[in-house]
Amino acid sequence: MTSDVKANVQNLIIAHRSPCITESSGLRPLKMELTTTSSPPKKTSKRSSNAFLLELQQKAARSERHPPAAEGSVSAPSMFGQDGDVMREDSHDPSASQNSDDDQAVSSEHGANLPNVTNLLAASPSTFMPAPNGQQFYLGTSSNWSFAGKVLKITHEVVHHAPLPPNALLFDGLAYDLGWDGPMDHTDPEPLAIPSPDYSIYLVNAVKFHCGQMYHLFDDDEFHQHLQQFYSEPDSPTRTSSLWYIHFLLILAFGKIFIMQKCAGKRPSGAEFFVRAMQLLPPAYVFPHDPLASTEILCCIALYLQCVDHRSSAHTYIGQAMRVALAYGMHTDMPESQLGEKHVHRCRKIWWTIFILDRHMTSMMGLPQNIRDSEIQCQLPIFPESSQRTTTLDLHIKLARIIAEINNSIYGLNGRLKGKFLMSTKASLETLAGLATELGHTLPLKLDQPGYGVSRMSASLHLLYHQCIVLATRPLMFCGLKMKFESATYRNSSTHDRFGTLLQMCVESSQSVIIILESLHAQGLLETFLSLDLDSLYASSVILAVASVVDEHRVRDCPAWVQRSLELFDCMISAGNLVAGWRKSELQQLDQMMNEILLTRSNIAYTSGTGASLEPHGGQHSADLSVNQGSLPLPLPMHCISTGDDLSADQLLAIASSIQDEDVEWMDRAIAENSVW
Repeated sequence: MTSDVKANVQNLIIAHRSPCITESSGLRPLKMELTTTSSPPKKTSKRSSNAFLLELQQKAARSERHPPAAEGSVSAPSMFGQDGDVMREDSHDPSASQNSDDDQAVSSEHGANLPNVTNLLAASPSTFMPAPNGQQFYLGTSSNWSFAGKVLKITHEVVHHAPLPPNALLFDGLAYDLGWDGPMDHTDPEPLAIPSPDYSIYLVNAVKFHCGQMYHLFDDDEFHQHLQQFYSEPDSPTRTSSLWYIHFLLILAFGKIFIMQKCAGKRPSGAEFFVRAMQLLPPAYVFPHDPLASTEILCCIALYLQCVDHRSSAHTYIGQAMRVALAYGMHTDMPESQLGEKHVHRCRKIWWTIFILDRHMTSMMGLPQNIRDSEIQCQLPIFPESSQRTTTLDLHIKLARIIAEINNSIYGLNGRLKGKFLMSTKASLETLAGLATELGHTLPLKLDQPGYGVSRMSASLHLLYHQCIVLATRPLMFCGLKMKFESATYRNSSTHDRFGTLLQMCVESSQSVIIILESLHAQGLLETFLSLDLDSLYASSVILAVASVVDEHRVRDCPAWVQRSLELFDCMISAGNLVAGWRKSELQQLDQMMNEILLTRSNIAYTSGTGASLEPHGGQHSADLSVNQGSLPLPLPMHCISTGDDLSADQLLAIASSIQDEDVEWMDRAIAENSVW
């Protein structure tokens, strides 16, 4: 973190630890203002005392008011009890609406005629946008694509006074051409050029390297047994009519795109294997006859479709996998004595892969989650070859739960109710605080230490962690942008003064994503087909492009960060990722319009001769800016962020605890006064 923000967070920690400090003692508890002094702040340790860390763990993991989605091991019974599911239960409980009404009634005592909506990304009525072919697409609440689309839409209307052209965005399923639109072809299909046995093993191992640490897509022993049988019996009549053959084709499709990368036009390498697998896929009523193979196949289909930007179809197939798994009881504590240890452990690997993919894809679509955590009793699988894999999977599941909590609270019912949006953000940050120390200790990145290579798995989980922070805080960024646009002269509003630390957290996590991806690229580990790296880059680059307009104080080197993002997009484009080309184009459009807004703001400030507006991109600030503008944070150097420990648990909790009832009231009034609606 920057020195100013670190000092601000330390002040928040002190205020959190010392609730007895009042104005009568001459000291005021710090809320969200960014304070500066004539002398640099005294450095304090990022780690608190053992007593405070114990208090943090108890508050982050067992708080009755805001229970987290993940506490302890996922295999612990308490993980799935009622105590850990209060927030999600509200969305299903008929009495939840009554409780929400009571909350609104209490809130209305502090201010009348306040708006009923606070999270603009979850506003009603819902938002749709037409594609070039006229089809209407729903912009999901928490979707990265929807967020970028909404930002582009409102920015284009402000700058060009015209609606955003439909061809300015990449819509679902238009990046690649798989060469098949779904109709059954009753003619004999053309024979496939099946790779040789050695090459097939090479492709299978490539899939294991790229996907094996994050997801379970096939059982290694059984798959290789069938593979040997497939090549040893070339004349077998059942050679190409089994579920395993479909599974084999899907793995070949993944392997070809990982190895060859380049596309033939708009058709990805190995697409012929995927298309043939889809043509041979049996109807859904066949899946329960072999639930393990069927769910693994459906996971492969969903993941492949997600990578080629068929997000809606991917969500459909992972939902189908979820239902097959539920029907077989994979979400339960399956009895090893009855079903066999090997069978049960394979089911556990399959279940948690489905769970993680479903949570991630549902959030990327901005849709409600399918299953509550209280209904899951599945234990963690055991990996005899590596005990750390179990710990890593545990962290991955916890991050998936936090994504769902953010999706359900900040972007769901609570996010749409007055007084709930900021409180939901606070609860989500408290949950992340419970995970920050564990992630930094178990899977440190050590990007600032020479001689250490980047672990692909560690980097992936740190990317998900920073995505959670961005997901939880970017509604404030969007609200601040709307407030800027509603001001006819783009004058500086007080959003950054009131919630500057939260906005800075969003920006710094976005910068951390860029640095992690750069480190992966330097070691040849940047994923150019799997969607995690591209999704992280896309979400972060949009924030960095917007941040300079929302709050120029904290991102004075925005062009440099955007340029670094564009270079990462170029790396993915050169590897054959067609989606990355569209994402780069969207970012360039947004960045160009933001620069025009900053130029307009600069001209207004120059002609008016006042300090109410900001100079573009690091210009000198006027001396009469209203609040706490003494010394502004400098650009973040590489060694200050993305070490896996840039926000410790106590710092996150302190920031979350600084959100008070008066901040909620201020947010509502600010939205009303700026005519955001």
